[in-house]
Amino acid sequence: MKQIAILGAGESGLGAAMLARREGYGVWVSDLGLISEERKNTLQVFGIDFEEGGHDEARILACDLIIKSPGIPDKAPLVTSAMAQGIPVIDELEFAYQFSTGKVIAISGTNGKTTTTLLTYHLLKEAGYDVGLAGNVGKSWAGQLVQRDHDWWVIEVSSFQIDGFQAFRPEIAILTNITPDHLDRYEYRIENYILSKMSLFKNMTDQQKGIVYLEDPLTQKGFELKKLKPEFHWVSLAERQRKGGFSNGDSLEISAAGEFFTIPVSALSIKGKHNVLNALCAGTAAVLAGLTEEQLNAGFGTFKNAPHRMELIREVGGVRFVNDSKGTNVEATFYALGSFTDPMIWIAGGVDKGNDYSVLNGLVDAGKVKVLICLGKNNEKLKKAFSGIISEIKETQDIREAVSWGNELAESGEVVLLSPACASFDLFKNYEDRGEQFSAAVLELNEKQQA
Repeated sequence: MKQIAILGAGESGLGAAMLARREGYGVWVSDLGLISEERKNTLQVFGIDFEEGGHDEARILACDLIIKSPGIPDKAPLVTSAMAQGIPVIDELEFAYQFSTGKVIAISGTNGKTTTTLLTYHLLKEAGYDVGLAGNVGKSWAGQLVQRDHDWWVIEVSSFQIDGFQAFRPEIAILTNITPDHLDRYEYRIENYILSKMSLFKNMTDQQKGIVYLEDPLTQKGFELKKLKPEFHWVSLAERQRKGGFSNGDSLEISAAGEFFTIPVSALSIKGKHNVLNALCAGTAAVLAGLTEEQLNAGFGTFKNAPHRMELIREVGGVRFVNDSKGTNVEATFYALGSFTDPMIWIAGGVDKGNDYSVLNGLVDAGKVKVLICLGKNNEKLKKAFSGIISEIKETQDIREAVSWGNELAESGEVVLLSPACASFDLFKNYEDRGEQFSAAVLELNEKQQA
């Protein structure tokens, strides 16, 4: 019996373990941390042995295959030892791929990939397709395959997951954009990060379709660094495309699979320039999958975005409170700030990731951002970046106080926007925790007294 070691008992590790067990492998799950009671119970139900709080290296290195959590870098000592001994080390998605007969739409990108993934899935689902959702959003692909396969799978993939691909080959692949992120994983060389993202397309043939953003300079750099075979469709806000998508701000034009569809931007349930690009990517993929213009129109109108991504929580006294806690880098916040023309109170801060805030200057000056509320343990870099540009800067480590200040300072017709441009780990468990605490504080506000 072939033996598989699985490093990490998170969502992907647990899913891989269950699928491997179903397929008759001997399975050993090893987690450096503690495994939740719920996941322990699942492993026991499937008859899977496990350990927590450390790795039995001898047992792991005696296995025929290792499936690791995407968060474990290739340079981890246990991983390098396995590779040195010729033991294959792959990702959960790579493992699951061999057990599905469905067509895959894979979506990556520094920003916009979650919205694009959810929108693509929604379009296919609303059109009546037999489609599943997996990867970085939703549940483990491998875990879902234990229950059933689908004709189509829409899968969000990170650069870390792409790094574990060997045979994984999507039918359609979308790269929304590339901006500097996670450079500590890539030797602080942007070229390495670009190559990781472009490797989404590496196994695809000229029969498969790629969708990329024409005006993204680092994607263009990627085409210089890596020769790729798929038939590419370009999305653009600057020029019409023979194959791909274009928007002039009033309509979406999609040309793919021999079809040409025009859809009014007003049909989109999500707003902002960045969401027009996300819709062009998702719409092009959906047309390549066979959707009609009528089905696109219907799906675009009924889509609801993921929590913590430009999520309108509530309107209080004419003031809109918007949760963009998933905006954990400057580029994501750039799109969020650019989505509004009304004056705003901006709540930002957290764990700085080497951010260059100067790219936001044009969006926050001229009084558009009335007040910046810095929410973090160390706000000095953020304060210095916008001192003299934003007239009033306040700071707190209490998100309820930040929301209360926003409520006091904003006037009817304005926006209180949480878009941190930073990681969340100084004050919160993760960006979801930050967004949930923001939402809870907003929902507790009393209606403003009307004059």
